Amino acid sequence: MSELKKRIFTSLSLFLILYLSLKSYLILSLVLFSIIFILLNEFNNIFFKIFKKKKLLHLIFIFITIIYLIYFSLGILFFLYFENYNNKIIFLFLLSISISTDIGGYSFGKIFKGKKLTKISPNKTFSGLIGSLIVSILVSFAFFRNLDLPFNYLVITILLSIISQIGDLLISFLKRKAKIKDTGSFLPGHGGLLDRIDGILFALPLGIIIISL
Repeated sequence: MSELKKRIFTSLSLFLILYLSLKSYLILSLVLFSIIFILLNEFNNIFFKIFKKKKLLHLIFIFITIIYLIYFSLGILFFLYFENYNNKIIFLFLLSISISTDIGGYSFGKIFKGKKLTKISPNKTFSGLIGSLIVSILVSFAFFRNLDLPFNYLVITILLSIISQIGDLLISFLKRKAKIKDTGSFLPGHGGLLDRIDGILFALPLGIIIISL
């Protein structure tokens, strides 16, 4: 199977899992538990390579990661607990920001190339940064028009798109320090799970907090 076919198959599988998770609270709980387990394993591999001779630092970073992953999962569970239709739509809105940010950055970076954004991740460019914002804003307009969301959601879109990119750069920095290309091989054609949801991991919890205030 070619890399493109692997990516398409994996992406469709992830969308199916997302659909089922929003249909069943039990499935959502099991999926989030699995995500914690997989991400913890990938983070552990990264920290093991970074802190080869510093076991205490390794343990400290793993402890912080466990706390954050639990917070990440519980935040989603509580937000979607009450079977509230609006909460599900807002959750999809927040999720779409990170996904469209990733797509926009990748597409614009490949098409327009240009000056590198940072040495942390050589593939990141200023054109990709701009593309991330443009695509995430365009995608958010679909939610504005159909859900009559207030204008401040546009500000939230821009903020979360930036946070998503920062999360992407942070994981890229950790991979660079660990001297690895991918965080794992869990997703065929994509790499590790962390490679795909690095932006989501940081933007989604913040979005839930902002919306809930």
